[in-house]
Amino acid sequence: MTHPQPDQAQILAARALAEFWADMGLEEGRVLSARLLARRGGSAARTPAHTPERAPASGTLAQRSTPTMPSGPRPEPRKLGGNPIAEARRLAGAAASLTELRAAVEAFNGCDLKKASKNTVVCDGAFDAPVMIVGEAPGGEEDAQGLPFVGRAGKLLDRMLGTIGLSREDSVYITNLIYWRPPGNRDPSPAEMQICAPFLMRQIELKKPKLLLTVGKFATHAMLGRADGIMRLRGRKLSYAQDGMAAVPCVPLLHPAYLLRNPADKAKAWDDLRVIAKLCDELGIRRGPGL
Repeated sequence: MTHPQPDQAQILAARALAEFWADMGLEEGRVLSARLLARRGGSAARTPAHTPERAPASGTLAQRSTPTMPSGPRPEPRKLGGNPIAEARRLAGAAASLTELRAAVEAFNGCDLKKASKNTVVCDGAFDAPVMIVGEAPGGEEDAQGLPFVGRAGKLLDRMLGTIGLSREDSVYITNLIYWRPPGNRDPSPAEMQICAPFLMRQIELKKPKLLLTVGKFATHAMLGRADGIMRLRGRKLSYAQDGMAAVPCVPLLHPAYLLRNPADKAKAWDDLRVIAKLCDELGIRRGPGL
């Protein structure tokens, strides 16, 4: 009975399987893979009569897959990469305060953006503030200083809030969807937002804000699960829902970076701020006199 000759793909697949089992420290699996390859006509297959047999060169598949019995203790299996989302959930759930949560985010290495960032940008403002603002991601100035919304857009946001008597000193707490600057200030990717989501949700659990403000399209879509354009959602009293919590009123805002590029739309932003001021009064959120 003749054995069918394996094609190149079969040989490469068997070779990869043998090396995987060996890396995992499972000698039996390597032996099994070698035997399977031999049955399929690999290194143990007959050599055609017209082709002279040659000893395999050093390091070839035939040498690496020769079955041998382990002569000592089995090596420890190689640890495979963990699940960064599961790790973020574990760390977030273990944090009993915003201070502990910020330390957990700073110690977290599961997001590749951290490798190219100068700082981890978690939050700013008053920890007991009744208003919580969620933006998209740090920019260059935020990455340099380690604080959210401190560049030109951040200064404009402070002035906007000041017109209705809100400030990060006593009434506003600010964070982002992700905590490290994306290269070139590109948009956050879905994977990056998913990795950081457990930390954001835990911040909201610990904060228990009376009012949420989402800044820009990405933060609004991620927080509210809405696909409408920001121009349709801005200034509307909506609702944020999260397991284990009562719904929180939420108002989307135009991003101040957009307003810097499109100053004609500042009138729309002022209308939205008036909605927020009225909602603060309805919710019993104390405001200053405004600017």
